[in-house]
Amino acid sequence: MGVKIGELIEDKVELELSDIAGRKIALDAFNAMYQFLAKVRQPDGTPLMTSKGEITSVHSGIFYRTANFLKEGIIPIYVFDGEKPSFKSRAIEERVRAREEAELKWKEALEIGDLEEARKYAQAALNITGDIVEDCKTILKLMGVPIVQAPSEGEAQAAHMAMKGDVWATASQDYDSLLFGAPRLIRNLTITGKRKLPGKEVYVDINPELIELESVLKRNGISREQLIMIGILVGTDYNLGGVKGIGVKRALELVKKYKRPEDLFSRVPWEFDVDPISIYEFFLNPPTTDDYDTSLKRPMSDELLKFMVEEHEFSEERVKKVINEIEESYRMLSGGGLESWF
Repeated sequence: MGVKIGELIEDKVELELSDIAGRKIALDAFNAMYQFLAKVRQPDGTPLMTSKGEITSVHSGIFYRTANFLKEGIIPIYVFDGEKPSFKSRAIEERVRAREEAELKWKEALEIGDLEEARKYAQAALNITGDIVEDCKTILKLMGVPIVQAPSEGEAQAAHMAMKGDVWATASQDYDSLLFGAPRLIRNLTITGKRKLPGKEVYVDINPELIELESVLKRNGISREQLIMIGILVGTDYNLGGVKGIGVKRALELVKKYKRPEDLFSRVPWEFDVDPISIYEFFLNPPTTDDYDTSLKRPMSDELLKFMVEEHEFSEERVKKVINEIEESYRMLSGGGLESWF
């Protein structure tokens, strides 16, 4: 879901993938996986599957999109979520309920032959299982791509790595990493390319967008602490929907009037079980780790081919072609270029 602060962000710089060449980017792994699960589908919304019914849409997205990043000279570091904070349980329950409702509407649309509606609801109906997560980690390891296990929220860990300078930016469709302090956020990285507009036979080009935290703060005349307060007022994954009657513009006015969180939250109708100061402190000081390695490793090509083709029924010809590209990317990135870039 993510925090809804898009109205505050006007300074977006459109990029080409070539503009990010030579950079290490920390991707919110779960955000990326859900993008692949939503987009890699058949016309009726059914995900890619093996003959045994195993969903492989996410496997496809992780493998082919990551190979393309490497080909472009980008080193992605996938950051996986760890233990969720206790006050996120409400959001998790809401997501489960939303998926169940979407699944019912997906089946109804299929029954009446409305493929457009079916595809729309199918995108929200499926979940990332533990098996899919482990398979994706295996694919990335066999590709030689770094993965990081966060102790808590993946976006918090990605922001921590960016603040330390170990990666150039974070990547996600959500804005949360800005609240966690990431100096740069790239959106649309995992969905770059042609995209069909909902309900229309119209396709548009989607390019990566760079958002810089300092520009957002300066344009709005606020601090990162005030940005966190705005996020809490309009709603985060920890207080879904935000405070009733307060949108982004009103929230901006309030944080400029009441600069201390204790003053602000004592003056708004707070109706959530979780203490707002606890959410505020979590964004400021989330659990993170320095136990990670962002270096690219040599791909294990034979094992990767077996895993993709024999275990998950991908096209052998196409997988071999991509593995050759991965090997070439590794040679390029580790043959002097890596050291000179970083």
